[in-house]
Amino acid sequence: MNIQIINGPNLNLLGVREKSIYGNTDFESYLTDLKQHYTDINITYYQSNVEGEIINKLHEVGFTYDGIVLNAGAYTHTSIAIADAIAAINTPVIEVHISNVHKREEFRHKSMLAASCRGVIAGFGLHSYRLGVESFLLK
Repeated sequence: MNIQIINGPNLNLLGVREKSIYGNTDFESYLTDLKQHYTDINITYYQSNVEGEIINKLHEVGFTYDGIVLNAGAYTHTSIAIADAIAAINTPVIEVHISNVHKREEFRHKSMLAASCRGVIAGFGLHSYRLGVESFLLK
């Protein structure tokens, strides 16, 4: 099984930015643990602060991978282009968020992507990614 994790803008700063919201673990450390837990799954990782690069990655893996776990960051709330890219590919996408976006600012309550995704997971910290991976193991 091949799972692609895609992180959007500012998620390269995990472990440094707003620790009260996002925690103090950098994503690379978490990814190492995640890969050790799922040794039978090929988990690849991509991060970009650029909307078009995220779309390009969705197009690249969206017809060959078994699943995509996507944290589009703030693009979740603004990007029709990413929503269209998700709708255009065959690979199912799980939208994930580290924080519970519904307990935050009003603008974070609306996802432009959710309708194109298989499901949404929010509020479980970095474990939201693990839950996203787990969702692809359900039969």
